[in-house]
Amino acid sequence: MKRMTREQKKVKALYAKLIGSPLQTFPAQGGKLNAPKGQGVYVIYNSRGRVAHVGRTPRAMGGIEQRLRDHLTGNSSFVKAQFNRDGSKLRGKYKFRCIEVRDKRRRALLEAYAIGSLCPIHIGLG
Repeated sequence: MKRMTREQKKVKALYAKLIGSPLQTFPAQGGKLNAPKGQGVYVIYNSRGRVAHVGRTPRAMGGIEQRLRDHLTGNSSFVKAQFNRDGSKLRGKYKFRCIEVRDKRRRALLEAYAIGSLCPIHIGLG
């Protein structure tokens, strides 16, 4: 069996940090979205606690906060596909957790690792 590279170990450690980060509820209308403004990776959970979406911020100027706000306002492919552009369905029911990851490559690798670990159905594995 091949040994893990240093980069793989760092991605695995970031994943553990992501999964261990606080779970937060999307705010009700008018409530404050408590998310970092830095670039990173996030996981959205449905009302039953199942993973609904894993995403990252490849270029959003407002970082994770902006990307989650995009979901709330229906400006994301996830919300378009799942809720017919009605992001308000996330409010008060869905939850998220996130971490900041400055390095663009590590962000992409962490997102891929999290998708493969948490929702393999998204990559064609039921």
